[in-house]
Amino acid sequence: EVQLVESGGGIVQPGGSLRLSCAASGFAFSGHHMSWVRQAPGKGLEWVSDIKNNGDETYYTDSVKGRFTISRDNAKNTLYLQMNSLKPEDTAVYYCANYVGHWGQGTQVTVSS
Repeated sequence: EVQLVESGGGIVQPGGSLRLSCAASGFAFSGHHMSWVRQAPGKGLEWVSDIKNNGDETYYTDSVKGRFTISRDNAKNTLYLQMNSLKPEDTAVYYCANYVGHWGQGTQVTVSS
C-alpha cells in the first residue's frame, strides 16, 4: 500500500521557518519525481515545488522562489520542504504527491502574528 505521510506543520510568526517532511512507503520512492502542493483556506490547489527523482533538478512557483527549498533523501524515502521567511499568504494545508496520483493527508501551516 502506498503511503505518503506529511509532518512538520504548525503555527509560526511571519518571517519564521518550518521544515516539512513527507515519509514515503509502498513504492519505489527513488524512482519517482515528487511534488509539494498546497491549498489555502477557501482556495484551490496550488503547485509549490517539484524535485526530480535523483534530486538534481528542482522547480518552484514564483511566489516561493528564494524562500523555500525542496530536497529529498532517497535512502530514507523522505521528501522535505524547508520554508523560510514565511508570510501569512503561505498559510495552507501542504501535501506531498508523486507523479502517479498518490497524495498524503496534508499538514497545516499557519503563518500569523
